[in-house]
Amino acid sequence: MKDETKKWLDYAEENLRSAKILLKSDLYNPTLQNVQQAVEMLKSLCIEFSISFKKTHSINELATLLAENNFKVGLSLDECDLL
Repeated sequence: MKDETKKWLDYAEENLRSAKILLKSDLYNPTLQNVQQAVEMLKSLCIEFSISFKKTHSINELATLLAENNFKVGLSLDECDLL
């Protein structure tokens, strides 16, 4: 695994742990913010498999890019838009 890939996955894990804590505290907006950041781990797949991507926070764009490169992302368009 590339070092940069590991870095993105570590960030995603930290964001997911944070989201779980925030959700238990009924802090929904920061929960969603951390979930969105965690899902950006899709960038790690792009990095690991040398798929060029522009700087974005759009989950939909990342999922579409990965799908175009034969990766199945288990998120619907509605779920991508929510994040």
